[in-house]
Amino acid sequence: MRQERSARHQSTANGLAPLSLADIHVAYATKGGMVQAVRGVTLDLLGGESLALIGESGSGKTTLGLSIVRLLASTARITRGTITYRRGEQQIDVLRLKPPALRRFRWSECAIVFQSALNSFNPVVRIWEQVWDTAAAHGWKDRPAVRRRALELLRFVQLDPDRVINAYAHELSGGMRQRVLIALALLLNPQILILDEPTTALDILTQRSIIIMLRRLKEEQKFTMMFISHDLAVAAELADRVATMYAGKVVELGPVNDIFYQPRHPYTLGLIRAVPTVTGGFEELASIRGNPPNLVHLPSGCKFHPRCPFATSRCKTEEPELEAVGPDHFAACWNWRDVAAEVEARPVHAAATLQTAVEMPADQVERAM
Repeated sequence: MRQERSARHQSTANGLAPLSLADIHVAYATKGGMVQAVRGVTLDLLGGESLALIGESGSGKTTLGLSIVRLLASTARITRGTITYRRGEQQIDVLRLKPPALRRFRWSECAIVFQSALNSFNPVVRIWEQVWDTAAAHGWKDRPAVRRRALELLRFVQLDPDRVINAYAHELSGGMRQRVLIALALLLNPQILILDEPTTALDILTQRSIIIMLRRLKEEQKFTMMFISHDLAVAAELADRVATMYAGKVVELGPVNDIFYQPRHPYTLGLIRAVPTVTGGFEELASIRGNPPNLVHLPSGCKFHPRCPFATSRCKTEEPELEAVGPDHFAACWNWRDVAAEVEARPVHAAATLQTAVEMPADQVERAM
């Protein structure tokens, strides 16, 4: 994790965040009942920042990302809340967009890179045709200009553009497909880029190359990025701010260094201490006890209390909301001061805990690619 990274970010021209989520609730209809996948998330995505959503599988991260571009499954409904998008003086209520306007919003204003790169491509259509289909759907008519733009982006993500643009998806490796998806997402110069598990199922060297590329892309293209990951090392490398999600809610939010060195929610602390170190032994691991809750029949009070070592009787009856625990740092925990005392007594040593292949020098990765 880069110690010098600042928690302050540029804002939009009018001083407002380009994307604001207010009290978002998402539920899936199932035979067993309504799955409460996202519950009351309020969040601003600041201009030019990288925001990481972390948490276990099933915590609501991907559902929240898909809600922004309204690509949820047919069984899902956004039952409450607003999503506001801003570009300059323009302000858009995303949830009220009609299909033609929603189609324009996707990809040209807010693009998403899905988790499974192979499944994101049509297997019987060459990459170029899929690029052209995306551009044409948004009104581009100059085919040579689109091809030049695609070649430029493929080169920018460190691929051989002449080879890749005429290839089928199955002719590319996993890392190459992931980079093609990122290039395709940037085709229409979106202001916001959402990445769902951008390094999942990739080898360590390819993960590092993707991280370096994303960091460089963000610095040079100046877009705002939200990425979803259960990989804390990726979050530490790429994020300016981190939001921890549990049982559909954001339970901690703050600057990346505060989250990893001074966590104030027991769940965030548990996630960090469950990651193996490079130098330590497995006997030092401290896994989070129990299992994630059933989102159809949630426990009372704080949803983490059945697994929490700090839980009290109040936790079993009252669910806490986010409260300030430091500058720009918020946690939803009645006992965050006890967590702070625990961290002070037993520092989390996040730099060592999160030490993985991301520590490999960039020049070594570039030589190996």
